[in-house]
Amino acid sequence: MQNYKSGELTLLDVPVPGCKPGGVLVRSAYSLISTGTELMKVSEAGMSMVGKARSRPDQVAKVVQSVATNGVPATYRKVMGKLDSYTPLGYSLCGVVEQVGAGIDDVSVGDVVACAGNEHALHAEVNWVPKNLYTRVPDGLAPRHAAFGTVGSIALQGVRRGEPQLGEVALVVGLGLIGQLVVQLLAASGVRVIGADPDPVRCELAERLGAAACGAPSSPAVENAVAELTGGHGVDQVYLAAGGGSNEPVELAARLSRDRGRVVDIGKCSLDLPWNAYYEKELDVRFSRSYGPGRYDPEYELEGRDYPIGYVRWTERRNLACFLDLVARGRVDVEPLVSHTADFDDAVETYRSLKDGGLKAVAVLFRYPGHTEEAVAPELTVPAVR
Repeated sequence: MQNYKSGELTLLDVPVPGCKPGGVLVRSAYSLISTGTELMKVSEAGMSMVGKARSRPDQVAKVVQSVATNGVPATYRKVMGKLDSYTPLGYSLCGVVEQVGAGIDDVSVGDVVACAGNEHALHAEVNWVPKNLYTRVPDGLAPRHAAFGTVGSIALQGVRRGEPQLGEVALVVGLGLIGQLVVQLLAASGVRVIGADPDPVRCELAERLGAAACGAPSSPAVENAVAELTGGHGVDQVYLAAGGGSNEPVELAARLSRDRGRVVDIGKCSLDLPWNAYYEKELDVRFSRSYGPGRYDPEYELEGRDYPIGYVRWTERRNLACFLDLVARGRVDVEPLVSHTADFDDAVETYRSLKDGGLKAVAVLFRYPGHTEEAVAPELTVPAVR
């Protein structure tokens, strides 16, 4: 957990959650650190109050509205109370069902499940997870690989938003954890992929995992690869999987897209769109919202109300199951992305090493007590995605 006011990171002993109806109690085997989202939160917590305000203008707007409604003293107490409390981290894990709540009939005690959600798949030994935020892990898939399920669903939803077609060419800007998964998902879809990232190690990794060519965003190598693979027309889709305040990703997207190409924002980067460039090519800018349809809908996530498949083919739960299926069948390989595995007892030190740059990683896993299984080769025969 982290105190957002002081930036302090700590492991706390808290009561085991109860097993409420409509969900299951899951004992964690492995959980995945989202090296983009979580490290952004950790870094923001270490900022001054002014720095926090600059990094989260959306929250500042809520504070201003609260002042207008409730007054300064009440708003101050509310804000300081929120800042000076512990916030859990994590949202992607794999574990074993320990208890089944009323109304649940699709899993049993002892089943291995992948879980999602920044309130239900925390870095914790035990979580209560509602029905639409878990799915069974295919036979033969290692729990350490199934822990990628939520982050993989974010990448998968981004690819779905781009509507790739066989034979198209795509540019992925940012080759961190999400970008590496997007590269593999596009390659599995029959799309030729070019990657852009200033880190040569990440570029080399993406090429090993299916990209046709990679290079620094400003390097001639990227532009030359686009020209060669597209006959000079430009890429069909651009996936923005980068973070930070630079406007370079959206400018690069405009420069290398074809006429009426698609630009999909998955990460959290600056989006000061150069109007003339986007207008002249009539570029289609799309946002990808987290794991897919159902996200942020309390009736779906907390009450277990599914969307009819005839109207919403890919919900966040179905995306989760689909991604696990792809990994189990060897269409996506997550093992090369694992830079480090740490025991959960060493969580605080691991976060500090990531924040300080001592540990440079694409993906980091926490291993929980009682789980020492090594990576295993996926089996090719797996249940169909439901």
